[in-house]
Amino acid sequence: MKHIFRKTIRVLLFSQILMSPVYAQNLMGFGAESSKKEIDLEASFDKQLQAKNLQEWMKRMTAYPHQLGSAYGLNNALFLRDKLISWGFEAHLDTVHVLFPTPKIRIVELTEPTKFKASLTERSVKEDATSGQTKDVLPPYHAFSADGDVTAELVYVNYGIPADYDELAKLGIDVKGKIVIAKYGNSWRGIKPKVAYEHGAIGCIIYSDPKEDGYFQGEVYPKGPFKNDAGAQRGSVVDLPLAPGDPLTNGFVASAENKRLSVKDAPSMMKIPVLPISYGDALPLLKALGGQVAPASWRGALPITYHIGPGPAKVHLRLEFNFDIVPAYNVIATIKGTEFPDQWVVRGNHHDAWVFGASDPVSGAVAELEEARVLGELMKTGWKPKRTIVYCWWDGEEPGLLGSTEWVEKYKKIVSEKTVVYLNTDGNGRGFLGVGGSHTLEKFINQVGQSVTDPEKGVSVIERLRSKMIVDGPASSKMETRTRSDVRIGALGSGSDFTPFIQHLGVSSLNLGFGGEDEGGDYHSIYDSYDNYVRFKDTDFSYGVTLAKMMGRSVLRFADAEVLPFDFSNFSNTVQTYATEIKRDLESVRTKAEDQNKLISENRFELTADPKEPFVKPISMEVAPYLNFSPLENALTVLEKSASAYAAASAKMTTLPADKLKQLNDILYKSERFLINEQGLPRRPWYKHQIYAPGFYTGYGVKTLPMIREAIEQRNWSEADQGVVRVSDALKAFTAEIDKATALMK
Repeated sequence: MKHIFRKTIRVLLFSQILMSPVYAQNLMGFGAESSKKEIDLEASFDKQLQAKNLQEWMKRMTAYPHQLGSAYGLNNALFLRDKLISWGFEAHLDTVHVLFPTPKIRIVELTEPTKFKASLTERSVKEDATSGQTKDVLPPYHAFSADGDVTAELVYVNYGIPADYDELAKLGIDVKGKIVIAKYGNSWRGIKPKVAYEHGAIGCIIYSDPKEDGYFQGEVYPKGPFKNDAGAQRGSVVDLPLAPGDPLTNGFVASAENKRLSVKDAPSMMKIPVLPISYGDALPLLKALGGQVAPASWRGALPITYHIGPGPAKVHLRLEFNFDIVPAYNVIATIKGTEFPDQWVVRGNHHDAWVFGASDPVSGAVAELEEARVLGELMKTGWKPKRTIVYCWWDGEEPGLLGSTEWVEKYKKIVSEKTVVYLNTDGNGRGFLGVGGSHTLEKFINQVGQSVTDPEKGVSVIERLRSKMIVDGPASSKMETRTRSDVRIGALGSGSDFTPFIQHLGVSSLNLGFGGEDEGGDYHSIYDSYDNYVRFKDTDFSYGVTLAKMMGRSVLRFADAEVLPFDFSNFSNTVQTYATEIKRDLESVRTKAEDQNKLISENRFELTADPKEPFVKPISMEVAPYLNFSPLENALTVLEKSASAYAAASAKMTTLPADKLKQLNDILYKSERFLINEQGLPRRPWYKHQIYAPGFYTGYGVKTLPMIREAIEQRNWSEADQGVVRVSDALKAFTAEIDKATALMK
């Protein structure tokens, strides 16, 4: 409304020093007086957080299976909605309908040289009250696997990533027409059958080796937290790097005009049958393999000699699925802003699970719920946010970010226009802060983290993280970690509900959680339960409360900041490091090819073979050309200058008329939109961000400057050249927005 902008607002901006617990320092985006009020408000917020609520709600939400489309999933959604309404939010269920395959037939059996049929079940244990349930429990399976009934020789492919197939090729082993067995780890699970299919395999089995996830790590469940011999990791194998969301409606919402694709025509559906099994079921299959002994780095901790095959082990794999359309219940709750109702601060965590889901996702969902409860208590004292706050609990995250992606696609125009920031959590544990996100928010989240105390160590969560990075980080970065004012945050790939916001719309986003001291093998298994969580994870829910403090502060500061707390200097510095990495990667590719070709030309390759390993004859390699990075270097130079000019102008500014303040904030929160290219990335146009994307062959793992980096990895030199130009253009457009913001402040 027009009256909102009649007054003049005093603004003091963006300190470059981290926040101390006293009032000697202004918060980013707040003046001196408003900083003090904000800190007092956050102190009141902290005092009202209660760990017992998180524990009570977790026990209630994990009492029964609550996967997408289940009765208890709806029960939980209604529970969340009704709680939020009682606390003063406007809350409703926003329902979308999505494809969710569930298994009808699952068979894995060894047919040669001996007979064995895998149990494909997880046994109940007396120490875990919910592990004996059978009603509505989804067995171990992979959603979006293809149907299939195949019998073939077995080949062990290590982690089943592209580098492993390069090694197999050197060893003269072909998987065409075979069934492969791969270990979990080193990439997202959906990459393994995807790469197997690309190499001609007709089926894929994935197991968790005890070396990474079992008795090699420590006591197994229920005596300890690690995976026992019956545990298996469920999960989706939809082609997430191609696009998240319902694979029948990628990029659009089903309607009378926009019909769903058929299952067979959906590009992101897996093309071969794939199934997870326990290491107890995997042992007889691997034991029956012959052929070459696996390289040392491929060997796990099972009591066998690891062979690659193919054969003599022959396996029969049969899978059949129900391909049903089911409702996804997104819980959406709002507090309307008093001054800027059309600027949204969006906070999210999912509520669906593969089975009981105590750690993933309920530990994060209940922390978010406690944040919302305390915001309701603050409203009773007369506080109201300047900006609209939107709290979300997404459904269908586990099968492929279905609820959040469909919601973003459904309301694409309004979400893009109004969303200031998206703040995400998922599962939470105990230990060290983990944070990734837009680097325009790096300084902000460092300042927030300096004001939150680690419940075990009594120092700020940022300083505890800094200490870990100094101890465990690479030697090359330890000095910077000691001396840099801000701890570097990670870049976002995929794997949680931030993906449609940042990588499809260009909404600045953060993803937070605690972990590192909560090891275990419960992930996506029947043992991810309340009993497991309170024994081996965040046993007193103190880190759940700490997560609520981190995210509560973030929500409150974005909701009430006079000027939105974005910073461009850290972003500029970070993208410069990405550009340096890419140039180094290109040089490494070139040097490797030159060295190998020299060995071959001089007939010296036999000298490089390890006599203890299978002989591998190298092949000649194409030498990388010299790419023209000048457009990127020039764009980064201009960006650095503009970021510095913005910081200097903001430090000097004391007042700004309300109309210009509105313009400034609009520019700030929409600036990341200019890092989007509407053409999207090559071969996957749904991903539009030019700085961050999940890797085509990593899945969850991020690729920064993805078009350039992946083109170099794939030796596609023309595409790398095009990527340099496209990224440079995006950075120029982004820099122009920074310059507009700077001009407004002068």
